Amino acid sequence: MTTSYKQFIFEDYQFDEAKHTLSLHYSFDGVVPFTESFHFDFDFAPYNPALLDRACQTLFFLAGVSYYKAYLAPELVVRKGEIDPEAAAFFSATYERGLGEFFYVNQLDPRTKVTFPATTDSLEPIHSNEKNTGQLIGIGGGKDSLVSVELLRDKMDNLATWSLNHRPQLTPLVGRIGLPHYWVERIFDTSLLEHNKQGAYNGHVPISAILAATGAIVAILSGRRDVVVSNEQSANEPTLEYQGMAINHQYSKSQAFEEAFQAHLAHTLGQVRYYSLLRPLSELRIAECFAHIGYDKYADVFSSCNRAFTFDQHHMFWDGTCPKCAFIFLALTPFIPRATLEKLFSGKNLLLTPELQPTYRQLLGIEGDKPLECVGEVKESRAAMRIAQRLYPELATIYRFDLPSSYDYTALGSHHMPPEIYNIFAKRLAC
Repeated sequence: MTTSYKQFIFEDYQFDEAKHTLSLHYSFDGVVPFTESFHFDFDFAPYNPALLDRACQTLFFLAGVSYYKAYLAPELVVRKGEIDPEAAAFFSATYERGLGEFFYVNQLDPRTKVTFPATTDSLEPIHSNEKNTGQLIGIGGGKDSLVSVELLRDKMDNLATWSLNHRPQLTPLVGRIGLPHYWVERIFDTSLLEHNKQGAYNGHVPISAILAATGAIVAILSGRRDVVVSNEQSANEPTLEYQGMAINHQYSKSQAFEEAFQAHLAHTLGQVRYYSLLRPLSELRIAECFAHIGYDKYADVFSSCNRAFTFDQHHMFWDGTCPKCAFIFLALTPFIPRATLEKLFSGKNLLLTPELQPTYRQLLGIEGDKPLECVGEVKESRAAMRIAQRLYPELATIYRFDLPSSYDYTALGSHHMPPEIYNIFAKRLAC
């Protein structure tokens, strides 16, 4: 496919307070328009309009990646919004690294440059008179965010949750959590689907970067200070290598993105903080925590299966065939009784399902690359499988691998939490 357009244009954005809606407008060459919107379905706290406008700009520039990827126009044009060289570097790096999987799947150059133009020499952070406090935890439906909720529950005076889309699936889970919750709906421009049918590029985008920017807006509108996500150490491991470049399906969940976004917020918004509460932990350690402090409470209302969150689905389920289901079953096996875990997957034991053997061989790094999914590191999958092999001896003849004796899935990694938050985290991690 050749590039059909010369420019991808960030045309306009508008926040309509009366309608609780942010509208974002883009185009290719001014002749192929796209519009999407975000509806914030909750009552607003007092906020600084200038602070909100700056946060809306960040989302405007990051959400554009969903449309930019269709034709990869060589020039970016900004008709509304302010970008200084530092912000331009952040947006450029997020597009380039966040589109790594997209470049791989479409067999494009992974070193493709995406250059955001600077429209001003410098930006100054906006400091609001509103003295916001409290934490806002993003809820995606899976175990990780529920561990964050339970670690902070009863330790914070102003704790709340929020989510983007999938309201039918998430409503029972949100009710079970029992904290104040803020609903946001993203209305995607479906005309992009017609362009895809006609040959426009399609593929993975750094969706967690879009979620991070949306979370900053929710924090401002709800009177919270901290946007809390639940990304772990495992998100830092590249999924595969392509043309000499490390490709990470989870780039926008990685520590590198977290640091970059924290710096961007400090540079542009001043008072809004963003961090992952689970960054020091492996996925296997999170699974262990969830088994102890969350599984019984949430077993019937949570799911980490991505197929439960497609646009045509309206309830939670585990399909029991995808890499995410395979990994979650493996990660929970050491900590959840067999009958209890099989019940979660409608009576199936995924470790003993022959059709999933190729998937497990990928997860274990025995054969092929890791699946392009949010799954754990190879070494922690091996650690979980080593425990599983003691429970299911037949697995020892199916999966052969090495695991260094020094590997400890409970070891804490680095993090970028505020000190007072880390102190609470460390004290609560006795699960």
